[in-house]
Amino acid sequence: MRWLVTGAGGMLGRDLVDELTRRGADVVALDRAALDITRPDTVAEAFAEHRPDTVVNCAAYTAVDDAETDEARALAVNGDGPRLLARACAAHGVRLVHVSTDYVFSGVRRDTPYPEDHPPAPRTAYGRTKLAGERAVLEELPGAGAVVRTAWLYGAHGRSFVRTMIDLEARRPTVDVVDDQRGQPTWSADVAVRIADLGPRVGRDAHGVFHATSSGEASWYDLAREVFRLIGADPDRVRPTSGAAFPRPAPRPAYSALAHGRWQDIGLPPPRDWRAALHEALPRIRKEFPS
Repeated sequence: MRWLVTGAGGMLGRDLVDELTRRGADVVALDRAALDITRPDTVAEAFAEHRPDTVVNCAAYTAVDDAETDEARALAVNGDGPRLLARACAAHGVRLVHVSTDYVFSGVRRDTPYPEDHPPAPRTAYGRTKLAGERAVLEELPGAGAVVRTAWLYGAHGRSFVRTMIDLEARRPTVDVVDDQRGQPTWSADVAVRIADLGPRVGRDAHGVFHATSSGEASWYDLAREVFRLIGADPDRVRPTSGAAFPRPAPRPAYSALAHGRWQDIGLPPPRDWRAALHEALPRIRKEFPS
């Protein structure tokens, strides 16, 4: 089976290519320069040249705040691009796994994880455009498309909240971190494993929406304290504050934990706790970005 990964230069894309390569898979890795998913001609050329069996779309416009004033561009990448890929997959009999986000939910007035079938209600331009991409994939490929929502990603490749906390610990005596937003810190390598497991099953016993985040919940403050503890720093140097202290153009979800029932429905185990994943990930992150 040949895999084609779009957005292969990003954090998740690189981890997915590494995971598929480790498994001995035939994988074509295309970054943004190699494949612009918003252009029908380049999409058609990629399918004609590489003839994939499974496509994983990791390409996305992820500038959450910029999308508030650039929604048309965000929609082109997050909504129109996935539809082009899905139509090409349908025309060639190819499976598609599309990566999405917790921002498709409102993130307000909730204290239990969102199940996969909860009605979306995005509050941001980014969330609206990502929801458009989800709907495009599921409309064009009702039996051969899967949407994988993830959130709060960190990894060994690229910038992330975890990397920022490691940097700030070395440079500041104390760090103020938001304590009124809750979600699920998620290692991108774990999401890559989930996608690699799911891909061959799409079109057989798996399709629709899946949530790929770590289990458990945390605030950004909880996560920062755990990072400090694991690198041998005093967690009490992290001080709690509210999201109002860091105003942004796009509102951040107050609560965006995701439930994981669909994995058990297809016989795969639930994801591991975020603390266990962070414990394993930190040495790799620090090796990639030495202080």
